[in-house]
Amino acid sequence: MIDTRIRRARPEDVPAMVALAEELAEYERARHECRLTGEQLHTALFRDNPALFGHVAEVDGRVVGMALWFLNFSTWRGTHGIYLEDLYVQPGQRGSGLGKALLQALAQECVANGYQRLEWSVLDWNAPAIGFYKSLDAIPMDEWTVFRLTDQALADLGKVDD
Repeated sequence: MIDTRIRRARPEDVPAMVALAEELAEYERARHECRLTGEQLHTALFRDNPALFGHVAEVDGRVVGMALWFLNFSTWRGTHGIYLEDLYVQPGQRGSGLGKALLQALAQECVANGYQRLEWSVLDWNAPAIGFYKSLDAIPMDEWTVFRLTDQALADLGKVDD
C-alpha cells in the first residue's frame, strides 16, 4: 500500500528541504558543516539528467520529512542500487510511520527498477535510528569503514601537476 503522505520532491519543496537538512545537521552535532543552499539543492534535484533524487513526507500540506538519494552500482551484483544520503523526519512527527514510509518508497523504487540494494550510513551514537533500522531487518555492515576526502586533502589529491 502506498502511503499518500510520501511523494517525490517538487521544486517548491526546496526551501523546506534545505531547512530539514539544517535540522539534521544540528541533530548530528555538525551544523557548522552544512553549507547547502536552495540553489544547490534545486540544481542537483531538477537539472537535466539529475544525479540526486528526493522524496518528501507531508502532513497537513507541510513538508516534515525527506529522503535524499542517488544511484550507486554494485559490481558484485551487476546492478544499480540506491544510496540514501539523508533520511530525516522532524522530531514532532517521529513515531508516526513517516520514516518507515520514506524507506518503503525507496524500497519500491528498488523493486520497480531492478535495483538490488538500498544502503545508508548512520552515526554510531544514534541509538534510536539504529534501533529503527534494525526493526526493519536492515543489517549493519560493521566490517566496513567509511573513508572520505574533503577540503584541502581533496584539493591536494586532485591537483593537476604542471
